[in-house]
Amino acid sequence: MTLYVILEGVIAFFLVAGGIFAFIGSLGMAHLRDFYMRLHGPTKATTLGIGCTLAASMLYFWVTEGKPDIQEMLITLFLFITAPVSAHLLAKTGLHQQLKYVKKTSGSPHELRREEVGEKPVPHPDKGHG
Repeated sequence: MTLYVILEGVIAFFLVAGGIFAFIGSLGMAHLRDFYMRLHGPTKATTLGIGCTLAASMLYFWVTEGKPDIQEMLITLFLFITAPVSAHLLAKTGLHQQLKYVKKTSGSPHELRREEVGEKPVPHPDKGHG
């Protein structure tokens, strides 16, 4: 009986932690100043919040049914793979569209080539100009 109380505590911890992380990620997305800063809310904190919630769900069904549920493991894996990739693509799109950013944001998009900001494409340096 004591084992179930401990497992219920662990499940409750994961649920509360997941809710806190999701809330912090939502606040970050709503209150940060520019597009690039807003990317951090859903991609970091909210991903961790959903991961904690899915971990609690996996643990709960493992305890109650006696076997781990593969669906939640696959959802968690898919989430942790796709969230950084989608954030990277959104950031590249923001740079390509030359979205305004707050000067306080560290770094600047000075490393972009001309073809990445919508100007006329230049020939590839390895293929020559002929």
